[in-house]
Amino acid sequence: MRIIYMGTPDFAVYALKSIIEAGHDVVAVFSQPDKAKGRSKKLVATPVKACALEHDIPVYQPEKLRQQENVDIIKEINPDAIVVAAYGQILPVSILEIPKYGCINIHASLLPKYRGAAPIEWSIIDGEKQTGVTTMYMAKGLDTGDMIDRVVVEIEDDDTGETLHDKLANEGAKLILKTLSDLEAGTATRTAQNDEESCYASMLTKEMGNIDFAKPAKEIERLIRGLIPWPCAYTTIDGKNVKIYKAAVVKTGVNETCGIITEVTKKSFTIACGEDALVIKNLQPEGKKPMDTVAYLNGNKLAVGMKVGE
Repeated sequence: MRIIYMGTPDFAVYALKSIIEAGHDVVAVFSQPDKAKGRSKKLVATPVKACALEHDIPVYQPEKLRQQENVDIIKEINPDAIVVAAYGQILPVSILEIPKYGCINIHASLLPKYRGAAPIEWSIIDGEKQTGVTTMYMAKGLDTGDMIDRVVVEIEDDDTGETLHDKLANEGAKLILKTLSDLEAGTATRTAQNDEESCYASMLTKEMGNIDFAKPAKEIERLIRGLIPWPCAYTTIDGKNVKIYKAAVVKTGVNETCGIITEVTKKSFTIACGEDALVIKNLQPEGKKPMDTVAYLNGNKLAVGMKVGE
């Protein structure tokens, strides 16, 4: 197949590599414009762009894909299919109608649940037991097109946004090959989504990571795992900002003193939550590297009764 691939972050690299290695002819890659990073503000290539350049594939990075000049470029390339994974721009109808086999999206959830920008993280935060990857025909709406195929992935109790990302990216890379094969063979199915079963996975923000200890410990623990590696859950301890990377729930019942340190040992400390408590296992003080709680307590004196957070 002659394929145009559209994607931007690491998640999209897995499927791009898989399609290339399977022998499909990736004739062009579209990715978001490079962004300035770090203090130097040096422009850094997107992960998908970097992968494409390694394989000598032409890369296009339009600010607005829907501009006519970009539509004309895609018409001239005349791909059999356009494969999209976490591209970051909505494809207009003028592009959706170009490829023979359509525009196919690789989405990291079991649609129609978790349409939107951050399905991986929200599935953990919401306490889902399963998620997966869905391939779908792209339509005018946001992740609303007919589904082609899907694969189910179990969410483990210790999964983070990072570990689940890698699992789903790997599964998506395999599933898209099956989908492309079915499209060529004429055996790809169409299953309409039930909009009543849908929910929206909104974009992550840094503010989401601010821990509210009035919430149940189990919800906070899921938030901590879901927001790894970004933006990370955080609070203040002794007036200093601290990111929390790992915690365990301790059953204590309902607490009236939320955000109070209730126990300090040589290896850990415990914070009361609205329901039950959290034992902190791994954290990162501001300006330092992540560390286990033993190392943190060696340099920070905590005491029972101290208030954590705002």
